[in-house]
Order: sequence, then structure tokens, then C-alpha cells
Amino acid sequence: MTKRIFYNTTVTLVFLCLTLCASAQAKTTVKATVDKSKILIGEPIVLRVEADIPNDEPIRFFDLDSLPHFEFLSRQKIDTSNTNSGTVLSQVMQITSFDSGHWVIPAFVVGEAASDTIPIDVGFSAFDPEQPYHEIKDIIEVAPEKKKEDRTWWWYIAGGGVLLIIVLILLLTRKKKPVVKPPPPPVDPYQKALKQLNKLQETKPEVKEYYSSLTDIFRVYVSERKGIHSLQKTTDDLVNQLKGLGIEKELFDRLAAALRLSDLVKFAKYETVPAEDKASADSVKRSIEQIEELHRPAPVVQENNLQRK
Repeated sequence: MTKRIFYNTTVTLVFLCLTLCASAQAKTTVKATVDKSKILIGEPIVLRVEADIPNDEPIRFFDLDSLPHFEFLSRQKIDTSNTNSGTVLSQVMQITSFDSGHWVIPAFVVGEAASDTIPIDVGFSAFDPEQPYHEIKDIIEVAPEKKKEDRTWWWYIAGGGVLLIIVLILLLTRKKKPVVKPPPPPVDPYQKALKQLNKLQETKPEVKEYYSSLTDIFRVYVSERKGIHSLQKTTDDLVNQLKGLGIEKELFDRLAAALRLSDLVKFAKYETVPAEDKASADSVKRSIEQIEELHRPAPVVQENNLQRK
């Protein structure tokens, strides 16, 4: 009887060890980095994407055709290197943007793994009013050649033709003052956030991208409207800062739950249901609307002075 118990205990321990080893197998990881997060319009950015794929998973890489608000300047070939635990695929790209504003490079997805989103600020170069003003120069007149007695009449025609060509060249090559286009009017953070939320509900992407975009929309809004540096903060730090904005307690609790649910989806592969997706989007939208109401200045009431007859 004792031997039987010992045998059953040994088999159970071996089974648990095998189960733990199988669950501890490495998974594919994706990482994306840039060399700068703030650029001027047209300034290049070096974007590097790397996927670490273990031996027991198929080797695959994302196929990137375009990035919203960015253009590709160059793309290097995909570099492959073998390691003791698997294969590392990496690619270096050079991108730029000609749209001013705060944009987000979306997550790069390989299988079930995805990289973090990357915020990029694109702006104009500062105008220096101290630079001298250059006016347009007048046409340079060419003095006619002196008349020589020994020249025939056709020399006058040739000289006139040369003079006409010179004047035409001066007119065509004269530098014109460049027309400086005024910068586009700033986009209202509130209207931009509502437009992005409506577009997100219409497209309804994959659940991980859905929650990543949802939290990015909220973080960008509070950063632009309230000056909270939310893009670099963890969810708990952001929730602590939002306590001072005056959001109603019930709505604040729903917003905090939506932000934490997003972390579970992105990092713990939590599977949501449609009701949770809709509730999270409604909480974010209602919080933005209430912050906007609190941000607006109170109307000034003007009292009319009544004159007594």
C-alpha cells in the first residue's frame, strides 16, 4: 500500500513539472523603437522593429505598406539572426511626416504579439523676426555698346538680340519672394477626440488594437486639453492625476475600470465581450465630455443698469 501511494505521488509530481515547463515556454515578442519623438515637418525618423520568435513557433514577420500621417523614405532588408532560443527578425526604416500635430505610430503585430504604440510630435520650425528682410531687386539695365563707324547695320540687330536675351534671362531667373503659407488653424482637442472615437466605433478593429487606440485617444486629449503628461505615465499614475479634474465619482470609477481593462487586454491577453467594449468606449467618451464641460469658462452675466425716470 505504501509503495502504491509513493508511486502515485511521484507520477503526480512529474506531471506537474512537465505542465509547468510547457507553460513556461517562451512566446513571440515584438519591440518597436524610434530615435526621436519630436521632429520638424519633413525631418527623418529612424524606426526599428524587432520580433523575437522562439523555436516552437512559425517564423513570420509583418507586411507594412503604410503608416497613417507618415511616409516612408527608405526601408532596409529584413535582417535575420539565430539565437539559442529561436530566431530574431529586425528591420530598420526611415520615415517622416508632413502633417503637423501629435500622431501615434500604431502597434506592430506578429501573430498574437504586438509592440507598444509610439507617440510622435510633428511641428513647424520657429520663425525668427530678427532675420533681415530682402526686397525684390529691380531689373538690371545693360548699357548699349558704343557706336563704331566701321560696323555695318547688322551689328545693331545682333546687339539688340543679345540685349533682349539678357533681359529675358534676368526676368526669368529673378528670385521671387517665397510665399509663406500660414500654419493651419489648431485642431480643437475635444472635436478631434470625438471624431476619433466615432471612427473607432465604425471600424471596430481587433480587440487589442481597439483598446490600445481607445486609451491613446483619451491620453492625447487630457494631454492637449489639461496639460497632463499622460503619454509617459502608467495607468495608476494617470488615474491619480485625474482625481483632481472634478469628474463625478461614479463616472470616474467607470473610467478607471476601462483604463485598467485596457491594460489587461494589451498585456494579459484578456478576452472581452462586446458589452465590455461598448461600456469602456462610453465611459471614455462621457469622461471627455464632462472634462470639456468643466474646462469651459463660466458665462459672464452682464447686468443692465436701469435708469429711473
